[in-house]
Amino acid sequence: MKDKFNVIVSQCVPLPLENVDTDQIIPARFLKATDRTGFGEALFRDWRFDASGQPRPQFVLNDPQFRDAVVLVAGKNFGCGSSREHAAWAIADYGFRVVVSSFFADIHKQNELNNGVLPVVVSEAFLQELFATIAADPGMKVEVNLPEQRITNLKTGHSEHFAINGYKKHCLMNGLDDIDYLVANQDKTVEWEKKNE
Repeated sequence: MKDKFNVIVSQCVPLPLENVDTDQIIPARFLKATDRTGFGEALFRDWRFDASGQPRPQFVLNDPQFRDAVVLVAGKNFGCGSSREHAAWAIADYGFRVVVSSFFADIHKQNELNNGVLPVVVSEAFLQELFATIAADPGMKVEVNLPEQRITNLKTGHSEHFAINGYKKHCLMNGLDDIDYLVANQDKTVEWEKKNE
């Protein structure tokens, strides 16, 4: 059972880079564990830390003004490359609830949904407006309304509708993963089996 998702209002961490692949999200050397916890420390590891393990002050996740943000705004084609689910684990474990981009690699998008992170696909124009607004005012916030499937730039008032699979929306809003959903509907499965013996 995960945290239920309804409406989130948050600052945004800007990552205006296109084609960020899963090896950049979490380098392969951190994929030894199979437990989903602890991967947040390795998120963007080679961008966040230098070879000696010291934080790179110029990288956005090391900027204290974004410490409480749970929304990541990323460039086009986020999560491309290999299909490793660990990339979504790292994003979730770090504390992000939403990733916004104009395009996601399909498998990574599904991995985010399966791990309680909402991938919000917006137009390229809306994405660039978000980056510009954050650059002008790092304290700006967005509202991500899952029931209405709408994201709003609270600084400009502009908003866009986003699409999501109905089943995945239900799971996010109820804090369920696929196994939780099956367990919650076990009685319906048993009833169907009895009717169709």
